[in-house]
Amino acid sequence: MTQIGLTAGARPAGRAPDTSGFELLQKIKKRPEHRRLPVIIYTGRDLTRKEETQLRRLAETIVVKDVHSPERLLDETTLYLHRVEDRLPETQRRMLDSFRTTAPCLSGAKVLVVDDDIRNIFAVAAFLEREQAIVRYAENGRDGLAMLEQDPSTNVVLMDIMMPEMDGYEVMRQIRRQPRFRSLPIIALTAKAMRDDRQKCIRAGASDYIAKPVDMQQLLSMLRMWLYR
Repeated sequence: MTQIGLTAGARPAGRAPDTSGFELLQKIKKRPEHRRLPVIIYTGRDLTRKEETQLRRLAETIVVKDVHSPERLLDETTLYLHRVEDRLPETQRRMLDSFRTTAPCLSGAKVLVVDDDIRNIFAVAAFLEREQAIVRYAENGRDGLAMLEQDPSTNVVLMDIMMPEMDGYEVMRQIRRQPRFRSLPIIALTAKAMRDDRQKCIRAGASDYIAKPVDMQQLLSMLRMWLYR
């Protein structure tokens, strides 16, 4: 599998001076053979909401340059390339171990899981509780909204998309209508990560998205990023 890392707004080496990272990414994704190519954005810029939304429709993840960013970049590429960590060079293995030890942990973080499949809830909850997160769950969108109202100090929401009566898109739209929840991290759990699904999730209010079956290490990395922000 090939992977591309882009710096948002930068002019990639070897490209015309008027070609930005945004434009290059759009050109790449227009090619049928590259539509499912994983792309990680690595940027030091403070992105506007519009820029971040645009990038998240096209890229798998955005890594903001900070003290942990080289390690996080390695963590993300390892996940997307499905590389076996035991085969990585010793220096890279140490870098990963250091990042996972010193990166913000989930201890005490309040996570609300909204999913109509109790098996998914139990799997995610069991994993996050091992990371010492405080997990609550709802089996439908209405109950999820009610639980969020009861505890507005919730730190992050994991939102299933395909639910009966009220789907995840509508739940996220209702959450975002409330000013106090406009910056609340919401990670959409999608049955498939097709481009249209990603765009719909972001438009509905998702901060990020992850495809089912959930890769727990990828979810952990994603949660750390959003909680660290």
